[in-house]
Amino acid sequence: MKGQSKPSFAKQLKEKFKYLNYRIFIVYLLLMTVGIVAVYSASSEILMINGFKATVYGVRQFIYACFGVAICLTFYSLNLDLFRKGRNLMYLTIISWGLLLYVRFFGQEVNGARGWIKAGPINIQPLELAKLILLLYLAEMLFKLDGKLVRGRIVRQLLPTSLIAVGTMFLVLIEPDFGGTAILFCMVAIMYSVSGMPSGYAILSLLGILIMVIGGFSLIVHWNPSFLQNVYVYKRFIAFLDPFKTAANEGAQLVNSYYAIHNGGLFGSGLGNSIQKRGYLPEPYTDFILSIIAEEIGSLGALLVLGMLFYLMFLIMEKGVRAESQYTSLICFGVTAIIFFQTLFNVGAVLGLLPITGVTLPFISYGGSSLWVLSAAIGLILNVDREEKEHKEYLRMQKEMEAASDY
Repeated sequence: MKGQSKPSFAKQLKEKFKYLNYRIFIVYLLLMTVGIVAVYSASSEILMINGFKATVYGVRQFIYACFGVAICLTFYSLNLDLFRKGRNLMYLTIISWGLLLYVRFFGQEVNGARGWIKAGPINIQPLELAKLILLLYLAEMLFKLDGKLVRGRIVRQLLPTSLIAVGTMFLVLIEPDFGGTAILFCMVAIMYSVSGMPSGYAILSLLGILIMVIGGFSLIVHWNPSFLQNVYVYKRFIAFLDPFKTAANEGAQLVNSYYAIHNGGLFGSGLGNSIQKRGYLPEPYTDFILSIIAEEIGSLGALLVLGMLFYLMFLIMEKGVRAESQYTSLICFGVTAIIFFQTLFNVGAVLGLLPITGVTLPFISYGGSSLWVLSAAIGLILNVDREEKEHKEYLRMQKEMEAASDY
C-alpha cells in the first residue's frame, strides 16, 4: 500500500529467526566446537615436530566452521523454490557431474584416488557437493511421484530418477571412492524406501546388491590376483582382514587406532596427552580423529561425542516423521542418512569392523568440503522446519480471522 513503510532490516531479521529450531542449531554448533578442539589437539604435536605452529590446523578448522555457520544460515534463509524447479535441479546435476568428471581426470591424487580439486590453500571434494545435489533432486522427483506409483509400472516410473542416481554413483566409483559410493547408495535406498515404494522392492534390491558386493569381495580375496597387489585400495582391504600382519605399512593406521583406544581406557589420558598422535597414527586429525578423542578423553568421552551426533540425527528424523509434506520428510530422511552412514563407516573403520575408506567423522574431522556441505544440509533442515511453522501460523491466523468475522 502507498505510504506504508517497509519493516526495518532488524525487524525482518527478527521475523526470519522467529522460527529457528534452536535445538538442532545448538547441537550443530556444539559438534563443530568439539571438532575445532579435537583437530587442534590431534594436529598440534605433529605440526610442532615438523617445525610449524601448533595452531595451524586448529585455526583453519575454526575458519571453516565460521564459513559453515554462514552457509547454514544462508540456506536457512533461502527460498526453497530455488531447489524445486526442474531446470535448476538439472543445471545443478550437470555441474555436479562436470566436477566429478574433472576431478577423475585432472584432480589431485591422494592414496590412489582422485577426489580433490586444489583451490589455493584448500582442497575441494566434489563428492560432498554431489551428495547434496542428488538429495535435492531425489526429494523433488520422488515427491512428484508420491501416490502415483502403480504396481507393474514402478520400475518404468522410477527409471529416469534412478539413472541420475546411478550416474552420480558411477562417477564417484571410478575416482575410485568406495566409501563415497556406499554413502550415496545408502542415501538413495533410504529415500526410495520412504517415498512410497513398496517395501518388498526396496528390501529385495538391497539384499541383491549386498549379496553381489560380499560375493564379489570374497571371490577377489580368494583369487588374490597378482595385478591387484600394488593397488592401494586393494592393499587397504587386505590390511583390514589382518591389520597386524601388515602393521609395518597398510595396517599401521588401524593398529595404531587400536593402541590409541586401548591407551585411553574409559576416562582417557587427558586432553592433549595422546601418544599416538605424535607420528604413530598417520594424519590423526582426519578420518581417525575419533581414535585420538578416545585416547584423550576416554571411551566414555568418545561415546558422548557420538551421542551428540545421534541426538542431532534423532532431532532431524523426528522432523521427518512429523512432517506435513512428503518433500520435507524426504529432505529430513536424506540428510539423516548422509550423517548416519558417514558416521557408521567412520566408526566402523576406526574399530576395524569395516574397511578403511577415508570417510570423515561428520562435523568433527578436519576439512572444509564435508563441513560446508553438512552445514548447508542443516540449513535445509532448519529451512523446511521454518516453512512448516510459518504455514501452521498462517492457518491459525486464518482460522482466527474467520472466527472473528463470524462473530
